[in-house]
Amino acid sequence: MLWLKALHLIFMVTWFAGLFYLPRLFVYHAMSSDDISNERFKIMERKLFFGIMTPGMIVTFIFGIWMLADYAWALYGQSGWLHAKLALLLLLLVYHVFCGIWLFDFKHDRNRRSHVYYRWMNEVPVLFLVGIVILAVVKPF
Repeated sequence: MLWLKALHLIFMVTWFAGLFYLPRLFVYHAMSSDDISNERFKIMERKLFFGIMTPGMIVTFIFGIWMLADYAWALYGQSGWLHAKLALLLLLLVYHVFCGIWLFDFKHDRNRRSHVYYRWMNEVPVLFLVGIVILAVVKPF
């Protein structure tokens, strides 16, 4: 059980590292105007999204579902904090998908948003991280 938790946390940190950095790349990409920078950002964004973020997310969910099936649902299935955490994870998955949509827009030179928009979007994962960690550790309800 402790190994599952440890691996779940390791891959969660990997996923969040990408969630914190990709919108920051979008900020810089939205501010760039030359072709060399645009192509460089496209490569960096693609490698981060498909090479780190998405695998981190998938493995995080694998170990999380494994823990739920193995023991967590039986222990905490009636607890409100677990349902709230799962709801936040679903919303975080939606945010991840939006990152993929923004990546696709940049890839095809169709970005219509300013760097300020991505600066705000860069703060969203922080809110998810705070909520998820507090729910998982404190179990407030």
